[in-house]
Amino acid sequence: MTKADLINALEQKAKLPHSYSDKIINLVFREMIQELLNDGRIEIRGVGSFANRTYKAYSGRNPKTGKVVNVEPKKVPFFKVGKELRERIDEGKTRYIIKKA
Repeated sequence: MTKADLINALEQKAKLPHSYSDKIINLVFREMIQELLNDGRIEIRGVGSFANRTYKAYSGRNPKTGKVVNVEPKKVPFFKVGKELRERIDEGKTRYIIKKA
């Protein structure tokens, strides 16, 4: 599913104009990005959570050339799937019914 698909789904299921759906989805994504930029954590119950992982600097190797390169410390957004979603996917959709909005 792409961002455009998500906007279209919101538009159709909530019977909203496309411009409203677009603004809502963009607002949600902007707030999520801002929270991660502030080193915050995002938890979506029943789905999972987003948080930054911090990696220290290290010496790596370029796989093409074999040359040693220094990799700078970095932060990377990480998604951890929640227990409920993991169980739903594992057991399949026959056991769970997705509620309509």
